[in-house]
Parts: sequence; structure tokens; C-alpha cells
Amino acid sequence: MAGRQWHVAVTAAAAAAAIVMGALRGPVRAEQGREPAAPSIERRIDGIFERWTRPGMPGCAVGVARFGQVLYTRGYGLANLEYGVPIKPDTIFESGSVAKQFTAAAVALLAIDGKLSRQDAVRKYVPELPEFGVPITIQHLLNHTSGLRSQWPMLTLAGRPPGLAVHTVPEILELVSGYRELNFKPGDEFLYNNTAFTLLGVVVQRVSGKSLDAFTQERLFRPLGMGRTAWREDFSKVVRDRATAYRAAAGGEFRTNMSFTNVIGNGGLLTTVGDLLKWNANLDRPNVGGQAMVDELQRRGRLNDNSQIDYAQGLYVTEYRGVREVSHGGSTAGYQTFLGRWPDERLSVAILCNTTGTSPEAYAHQVVDLLLDGRLAQRAAVKTIAVPAGTLDALAGTYREPATDAVMRVSPGADGKTLRMGGQIVAPSAVGVLSNADGSRTFTASVPGTTPEAWPAAGSSPRVVERAPNAKPRTWQWQAPFSPSVGELQAYAGDYSCDELGVTYTFYVDGPQLRLRFRPAQRVALVPAYLDAFEGDGNVYRFTRDAGGAVTGLQIYAGRVRHLGFVRLRPPDSRHPPTPENRPATFMSP
Repeated sequence: MAGRQWHVAVTAAAAAAAIVMGALRGPVRAEQGREPAAPSIERRIDGIFERWTRPGMPGCAVGVARFGQVLYTRGYGLANLEYGVPIKPDTIFESGSVAKQFTAAAVALLAIDGKLSRQDAVRKYVPELPEFGVPITIQHLLNHTSGLRSQWPMLTLAGRPPGLAVHTVPEILELVSGYRELNFKPGDEFLYNNTAFTLLGVVVQRVSGKSLDAFTQERLFRPLGMGRTAWREDFSKVVRDRATAYRAAAGGEFRTNMSFTNVIGNGGLLTTVGDLLKWNANLDRPNVGGQAMVDELQRRGRLNDNSQIDYAQGLYVTEYRGVREVSHGGSTAGYQTFLGRWPDERLSVAILCNTTGTSPEAYAHQVVDLLLDGRLAQRAAVKTIAVPAGTLDALAGTYREPATDAVMRVSPGADGKTLRMGGQIVAPSAVGVLSNADGSRTFTASVPGTTPEAWPAAGSSPRVVERAPNAKPRTWQWQAPFSPSVGELQAYAGDYSCDELGVTYTFYVDGPQLRLRFRPAQRVALVPAYLDAFEGDGNVYRFTRDAGGAVTGLQIYAGRVRHLGFVRLRPPDSRHPPTPENRPATFMSP
């Protein structure tokens, strides 16, 4: 979930040193039982969303409730730029992964009904799922601990990325049926996974004998009066009052960015801020589903080593400034969303936006800061500290996570006082300074979403240890620079096949660069990362060799897909090397 707190540490490989990274405003709709917020609070909430009130802007809808009463609902910006339709409190948005809690609630109701158990093997209901030698249970799917490869990066690697291809649940089942390996043993790790909740939607349908929409309408939405909420089973259906989604383009322009997919369960719920507040009110004081359903949704998962994770069942259970938070964010195409509860304060905030470039979770926390002023813990003070000359320079370079092949680039900031690590700016601070026995120092630093620590002792290669609360640490090792010559790049050229995806990739040398092509019309420029590994299109392609040093295949790291294997089909033909002008017949455009 974007915006969660991470702690990162950089340590020496041989010594104890580390950086721990451990405008149009819609009218307010009157609602029964509504207690208006104080005018000063209303004005300050309006200020949070001010940028979306300028003419010609998409924007957001916000809903706030306290002690079961709706305090404030308002729309900012336009639901449709072409026709100038304003966003209103009852405008319908796609909720992204906020939808997962409703799929989890459907599973919880079926468990309460005695129709399934969370300890059941998923193959009991989804025999399309292959055997992996260890059972994947319903609980693994609910907690994102199944180890299954995630559907969207897999489809992208197959040449059918979201936004360019229409997907269906049967296609996801066919994709999953071809899986050969897991990212990790079920229960060993938490790794957010959309495939899991798509499969849970299938489980609900097969166990209940009803579609996911029909079941949740009957058991959840209609009883709660959520009359403007439904699953997007057919993306082409006309939905009255639905906001069009956009993406922010260069130059400040906007382009439509709708979700053209019929896959639901992992997402795909159409709803309003008002309906989401009704749902949260029921979680605070359950009438529908009962306390048993709510307890299940909020029960945090445990890994095989019995450590607890922040993810429960379709919900994160964490803290915000010392106050318990139960929440989830979402992002689908241009829709960006957040729904949060602070149950000990009986506060709920729902934010639904129809463009990229928004920050619904940050907006929600700004609203919480206003309404719980004086009841929240103070943020830790941060004091930047000076570091010895050249210290940060020594940490620069490329780092590899051996467990996944992931890459992180580290470079000193232009000011000589900060580091850029994986896109985050890290500044050493004096919070929790420690002295290590070997003379190295450990520090913390605060930047949005991160907290880094320490530097290596002289003469050792640095490594980065990334830590997050209630999660296993990730270790990154510094890598020697890799700058292959054109002749060395030719060793990687050729065709590679992946049975798991049913695709063939062709790598070829174009001038001084290695490139990749595959159908339909996919082209990726590759940049050297570390020995035998290249980055491209957000993924890492690491080539593998046999004992004699010949390149025999490759493995791909694509975030929520790890070690996806390809086998080399043939060595490159030196007389006719594969180039865009000499592409194999199988790659000709249809």
C-alpha cells in the first residue's frame, strides 16, 4: 500500500554499518442524521483540495463521518472534462483495491455460514490452480501470503498489459493454470497480490452459486443501503453518474485513463463516498454480518514463523500518530482512492479521485489531523546531522537484492548532504544516533515514508538492509559496475522461451544497446545493471550461464513476479543476427 512507513538500513558487508531506510465544487448533499462540521473545519478541508477547484481540472470527492454521523461530503473538480460535469458527493468512482475488503467480507460470511473454511486448500474450489507441493489456503489468499505470481505483471510480460488489452476472469484462471513456480513458499512472506483476490472472487461464486455481485448485493450492499455500489462485471456497461478517469500528461494536459477489464474481486467495485461511509459505520457498529465478520476482516495475518503482518483480510491494521487505523487504498487506471477508519475515535474518511497525481491517503491524513487535533501523538522532531566528507559518495552505486534480483540505485544528492535511494531522498538525522563497536556509526533519517540508518566501515562494500514494521527485512548488496561492450552484448542475443507464459522473447543488439522485442509489437530498451543483468520497462532481466560460461537462459524480476524463467532456444546466428530488419517470422505483425 502506497505511503506505508518503511525503515531502511545500510550496513557494511564485513562490518556493522547500515542505512535503515527502515473547478467546480459540487454541492454538499444533505443526508439524514447529518451533523455538519464546523464552518472553520469545512474551510480547512476545502483548502486541502483547493488545487482541484481550478477550471478544467478533474478531482476528488470526500466524505467524513464521526460517531456514526456524516459530518461533511463534497466534490471538487470535474467528473467529465469534455462536458464540464462537476464531481458531486454521489458521483460514482471505481474504488481500486479498496474493493478487496468486500471480497474478504463475502468470504467471511461464507465461513460463518459453514460453507467453507479459511484453512481449506484453494484447489478444493479452484482446481485450475496447479499443485505446488505445498497447499495454498484461503487464508493465504486473504493475507497476500500465497506466493502466487501477480496477474498484472504476468499479463504485461505476456504482451497483454492492462490498459491495452481487455481481460476476463476466465483469462486469469487460464493464466494461473500455467504457473510453474511460486515466488516463495506459502506463508513465508507477505507480498501484495491481485491474483489472490481474483481467485477469492471465483471461490465466492462457486461456493455460493451466485455471482460476486449478486452475493454481495444480497448480503451486504442492499441491507446497508449502499444503493450506488456494484461490481463492474462489464466495463462497457453505461453507468449513470460515473466519473471518467484521467491521467496527468506532460504540459498539464489530461488524457482519459479508464479501466478496460472485466476482472473483479481484486478491484472493480463502483461506489460513492457516501456508500463507503455507510460501510465503515457498519464496521464500527455491526448490524450486517455481525461482529464475527468484522473481527475476521480486522484479524492480522501471521507468517510461518508466527510473526504478525500489518495486513488483515482486505484491510491494513496499523497506527497513525498513535491512533489505531484500519484502512486500504486503491489505484485502477486513473482512479485513486482511500478509505480509512480510526475506530477508537469513531472517525471515518473516504476519498475518491478520478485522476493520477492525487494523494488520497495523504489527503485523508490531513483531514484526520484537523479533526483529531490535540488527540494525536506528536511527530518525531528531526535534526539533520553533518557527515564526514566523502561518506555518502562511498555509498553510491547499484545494489542487488539477491533473493529477488531487484535493483536499487543509490547516488549522492547535489548538496552533498543527502542520498537518493530507489527514488527517495534520504537525509541523515540525529534521531537515535548509535556508536558501533567497530567505530562505525548508525543513524536514522526521516523522509516521507522512509527512515534510513548508518554507513559502512572503511574498506568494506556497503549493503542496504530495508526494514518495515511487521515485515521481513530486505538485504541489498553493492554491485561492481557493469558496462559490457557491443561484442559482449552479442552473447545475450537470441530467442528465449517461457512455458509459463507461452511467449518467446528476442534479444538483439541495436548500436551500443541491447534491446528486447516480443509480440504484439513490444519493444524494450535495456540498460546494464550488474553482471549479466539489465533493467528495462521497470523489470530486471538477469541472464544465466552454464558451467562453461555460455548463456543458457534468463530470469525476470517484475516486482510481484520473481525468478520467471526463460530458456534459450538457439544461439545467435552470426551471419544473420536478429535485428528489427531481420526479425523471425513468428514475430511478424499479424
